Amino acid sequence: MLLFTTFPTWINASIIPGLPFRWYGLMYVLAFLTTYLLFRYQANHHAIKINSDDTQTLFMYAIIFLLLGARLFSVLIYNGTSYYWTHPWLIFWPFENGHFVGLPGMSYHGGLVGAIIGTLIYCRKNKQSFLKVADIACAAIPLGYTFGRMGNFINAELWGRVTASPIGMIFPNAERFSINYEWVRNLADQLNITYIQGGYVNFPRHPSQLYEAIFEGIVLFLFMWFVIRKISNRKYPGFVLSWYLIGYGVARFFIEYFREPDSNLGFIIQLNKNYNNPALLQSYFNISMGQIFCLLMIISGIVLMIVTKKLSKKTQRSVLK
Repeated sequence: MLLFTTFPTWINASIIPGLPFRWYGLMYVLAFLTTYLLFRYQANHHAIKINSDDTQTLFMYAIIFLLLGARLFSVLIYNGTSYYWTHPWLIFWPFENGHFVGLPGMSYHGGLVGAIIGTLIYCRKNKQSFLKVADIACAAIPLGYTFGRMGNFINAELWGRVTASPIGMIFPNAERFSINYEWVRNLADQLNITYIQGGYVNFPRHPSQLYEAIFEGIVLFLFMWFVIRKISNRKYPGFVLSWYLIGYGVARFFIEYFREPDSNLGFIIQLNKNYNNPALLQSYFNISMGQIFCLLMIISGIVLMIVTKKLSKKTQRSVLK
């Protein structure tokens, strides 16, 4: 009886083998396009006064700063070394050993910060309300985000922690574990995986990219689009943005328990020091860098909701006077 699945061999990260066009890059394009179309749909239904040309300019600002932020967070925070701090000219260098590799490593949280900065700059230059623009964008972003995580899956990267459950999947490039460790031998026996003395085993992992695509993407989109967006018509600017920060933060925080932390970082907060193997879900009290950023998102969303609600009530009182 097969206790796990293997990564589909028919999936290739390259669209055309031998050429530097990858499905991951195409998924980014689809993510931005989806978000743009949903943004325009709302604008056309009088959610905000902004024409197509201005929307394209807005997205140009947001996307450029998103990519900058995503890359900077990835190499300066998640890299775990001082290499890029001492070699900053290589941060955006797309070649490695004479080969074009693009810009592997993009941080969602860095992209979020970058997109916010880009949107703020655009809104200030064009006298638009940042909160209103952000509300419209946040109702659409989760569906676009789904494509990004599908790109991670196609790349067979950002795999989850080791699991013995039937949903586990063996990723070809995942870290192998030495059978010199007792837990490796025990799990291999449990999964009926054969091994040789002194060898290494590639265990099944949680397909955490798919978990994120479903819950941080599709489920969050349905919640934002059909619930929060409808309620926001009776609320105040910043309401949708606040719920997006909270909703994504909560979903990602719990999914991070199934996603293996970056090996060069491990657990940032380790309250249970007896269980320190990042490849296994051993303790809910050991927190990764991604979870710390998610907690900051949740706190920011709650604070933003309180502040914008108070500002809205204050504005309404001023108008009534």
